[in-house]
Amino acid sequence: MEESADVSKKVEAMLAEGRVAIDDARSYLISRGEVVDLSEWVTIKEYCKRFNIKNIETVLNWINRGIVPKENVVIVEEFNNTKLIKAIPYQVAAHVS
Repeated sequence: MEESADVSKKVEAMLAEGRVAIDDARSYLISRGEVVDLSEWVTIKEYCKRFNIKNIETVLNWINRGIVPKENVVIVEEFNNTKLIKAIPYQVAAHVS
């Protein structure tokens, strides 16, 4: 029972840290005159988790090939050039030989 309580506390602490990071990012973007709904925009790593993609290189490849439209990618220079991607599924066309 104690292990469960410890895990719950750790999860709550991680969620609290995430909320603080989101609030900081939102405040920063608003201060620059940009309004971004951060529930719609995620890091590439988070995108991979949400959509069960094995590695970030796949998503970076999609961005480079234009599968992910330019308007669905935001680069936040002040956060170490972090790329945010709109959290929607993208269709990759299969090539049939």
